[in-house]
Amino acid sequence: MKRSGAPDAMDTVKLNTGSDMPIVGLGTYKLRGQELVIQTVEAALKLGYRSIDTAAVYRNEKDIAIALKQFCPKYSVERENLFITSKLAPKDQGYEEAKAAVLRSLEALGLEYLDLYLVHWPGKQGMLREDERNRQYRKDTWRALEELHRNGQLRAIGVSNYTVRHMKELLEHCQVKPAVLQIEHHPELQQTELISLCREHDVHFQAYSSLGTGKLVSHPAVLETATKYNRTAGQILLRWAVQRGVGVIPKSTNPQHLKDNIHIFDFTLEEEDMGRLDSLDSGRHYCWDPQHVA
Repeated sequence: MKRSGAPDAMDTVKLNTGSDMPIVGLGTYKLRGQELVIQTVEAALKLGYRSIDTAAVYRNEKDIAIALKQFCPKYSVERENLFITSKLAPKDQGYEEAKAAVLRSLEALGLEYLDLYLVHWPGKQGMLREDERNRQYRKDTWRALEELHRNGQLRAIGVSNYTVRHMKELLEHCQVKPAVLQIEHHPELQQTELISLCREHDVHFQAYSSLGTGKLVSHPAVLETATKYNRTAGQILLRWAVQRGVGVIPKSTNPQHLKDNIHIFDFTLEEEDMGRLDSLDSGRHYCWDPQHVA
């Protein structure tokens, strides 16, 4: 990771494409309602956020576009200094469907290119999880994304919610390696084997639900560590991930939480405190588990 020139000094990670991606981004899952979306994006830009994570299924791409158009000039944020991620809806798995979906997201966001585009889920909507046709849909989808990557509309491509098995399958047939894997990750679900596989193949590992959908902020070990460092529980959980080399996309509409979530680069957790959080690993999912998708 290296230090970027963004306000409040955010760290970046270099992807296997050569591009720099902020290690902290603004998550927008369940961020709905035009006024709230615009307020949140403005607050984030003002604080120094330069990475915004959305998805077709979040249904907020158009509202994010309005906010970017309105506030990027106000805060002197050029397009090349933004990192915008969107994701393919499970219903749009397939070669032609995926290409059309990318164009819809670009239009909704008012962008000529996306910095990162992820396959949101390893299965196609409407199919049984165990249906072997999911494998072919994934291959056809990836082929479409590779083409859009080559023509410059997708600067980087990656996947979300892929297990070790899904990742190995993709790495066997892909012509363009995934740049990012985004999946649930926190002290109770550390995904050690998956992280090792990503590092072996130079794939950046990015976490969602870093706070365990909010439940981990009340865990005694987290609270004790927060007291020791005079930080919030959320900052401790995000700092733990970042020290493991994991990117994070915390979501909040609270201005103070937005500020706290980005201010995690001016302290370091000691080895014993990292170890205490490491010891919480239990394989617990707070979100969906993609393990059974064929």
